[in-house]
Amino acid sequence: MKMSASLEKAFNAQITLEFEASLTYRQLAIEVDDMDLPGMAAWLRHQADEEIVHANKFIDHLSDRGNHAAIGSIAAPKVKGGSVQAVFEAALAHEQKVSESIRELYRSAEKEGDLDSRPLLSWFLSEQVEEESTVDEILGRIKLIDNDGPGLLRLDDEMATRPVATTENTSGPA
Repeated sequence: MKMSASLEKAFNAQITLEFEASLTYRQLAIEVDDMDLPGMAAWLRHQADEEIVHANKFIDHLSDRGNHAAIGSIAAPKVKGGSVQAVFEAALAHEQKVSESIRELYRSAEKEGDLDSRPLLSWFLSEQVEEESTVDEILGRIKLIDNDGPGLLRLDDEMATRPVATTENTSGPA
């Protein structure tokens, strides 16, 4: 069942935001890579890749329903690291922005009675809880370390080998 033009527009805005999130994570990876923290950089690059998977899920949903997917304009990320803590504060802020956008998209779909979007959006709401929790946990550990060099290096090593969630292997909507 094709969705309304207004809901299609909202889904396309979410697609754009997911690609923006990917670019934000890429820039944050560059910031920590410049700090010689390759494990954190690898983790952030993986997050960037995951955001593209998210965008593709929204694109597929629109396409499957006979709607047109489109990517809007995306400006270069305006994030600066400065410190490891600042990098992960920026990551958390962006995840919170994405979460609120998905909640708003869910509310719009509900208002229009678009039941076909409910499974996808419910999955994304759960995914965002996990995403925010993970980044918040990392940020908490960074604050606990308090810029201690050996502590940051241990966390960096751990993040290099840490299993990361991947939406490609979940049972969420395709």
